[in-house]
Amino acid sequence: MGAWLVDRRRTTGVLLGLALVVLTALTLVPTSRDLERGCFVEWSVPTLGAVELVANVILFVPVVLLLGVLLRRPVVALLGASGASLLIEAVQAVVPALGRSCSTNDWVSNTIGAALGALLALVALKLHHRFSGDRGPELVSADAS
Repeated sequence: MGAWLVDRRRTTGVLLGLALVVLTALTLVPTSRDLERGCFVEWSVPTLGAVELVANVILFVPVVLLLGVLLRRPVVALLGASGASLLIEAVQAVVPALGRSCSTNDWVSNTIGAALGALLALVALKLHHRFSGDRGPELVSADAS
């Protein structure tokens, strides 16, 4: 599907916009929870039994896949998503009215999901290149070379 989207920038952009709306709703829409602490510093690797951590991994996969295909730069999409996740956690930490808590585990899980999305985008771009003769994905910006 990702390889099919490479030449369909408008469709990819619309899907990315929808994915960002979902991501924003799931991370920044206020809840009615009362929290004792605003932020947790913890380091756990997501496992199948940890539903919230796995959900945080899955949350960023489509966003980075779509952004990586749209920009044709999966690594840039990965770095941007990891930074966005950090920003989301910071907002959750400093705005208690959201009823959300920040956690380093959430950032780690989101970044793992972003890495999976970047990997899928890279595969999609390579497949597109193979079957269309288009140039392959740019892993770094042209300014860096």
